[in-house]
Amino acid sequence: QVHLVESGGGLVQPGGSLRLSCAASGFSFNYSAIGWFRQAPGKEREGVSCIDYNESNTYYSDSVKGRFTISRDNAKNTVYLQMNSLKPEDTAVYYCAATRWLLCPGKTNFRIGGYDYWGQGTQVTVSS
Repeated sequence: QVHLVESGGGLVQPGGSLRLSCAASGFSFNYSAIGWFRQAPGKEREGVSCIDYNESNTYYSDSVKGRFTISRDNAKNTVYLQMNSLKPEDTAVYYCAATRWLLCPGKTNFRIGGYDYWGQGTQVTVSS
């Protein structure tokens, strides 16, 4: 059974940092691209970042480029999202998602339909 479990969310002040983790099990993690998505209240789910199976390529949305960094530890079946210089508009539920493909579906288009497994999400709130 596939499990994706996000952690690391919370309340942070503007300009602060958080590191999200996504622990995976039940599928071939080492051969799967992994993405991060987010969904704010009243808005559609949007792609934030994605990393290919072997870290050869990473992709970021324009809204987080230069502030967020995605990485993975295949020995631990875990993907991380380091989020710096957080802004109130980053407030959302953050989800990790896995694909059965080696490479990120749609690259910076973050094709939601290309992801096969989803976590339950972790809340990130940026507020003073």
